[in-house]
Amino acid sequence: MIPVLSEENIVLNAKLKNKEEAIRYTGQILVNNGYVEQEYIEKMLEREELTSTYMGNFVAIPHGTEDAKSAVRSPGISIVLAPDGVDFGNGNIAKVLIGIAGKNNEHLEILSQIAIVCSEEENVTDMIHAKSAEEILSLFNEVN
Repeated sequence: MIPVLSEENIVLNAKLKNKEEAIRYTGQILVNNGYVEQEYIEKMLEREELTSTYMGNFVAIPHGTEDAKSAVRSPGISIVLAPDGVDFGNGNIAKVLIGIAGKNNEHLEILSQIAIVCSEEENVTDMIHAKSAEEILSLFNEVN
């Protein structure tokens, strides 16, 4: 289980117009739940300009740049499900957005847990069709 993942950090059936709105929405959950300062969202957008955070398999993992670490209060993760999809460019459609914030090497542990869950196409499909935040939490609980 990812220790910083809770129901308050999960949004189902988000309607998002574009990549910028998707990244802002994902980051705002981290801000609202006290994981990061407001400026972290701008660093997430900067990061996306450097290299797409689209990972494949309908998954994008927006996160801040290296210099965004000062805006991180504590490690956090947000999950936003956009069943209609968000275009991340080059025909890459993200339906699962996972925002992460970490200091030091915390984000590496979080990323490895996400990678384990999202490497299974069935898990991603289950997330996209989840009817509750509990269903998402149980997918990540199965990792440990």
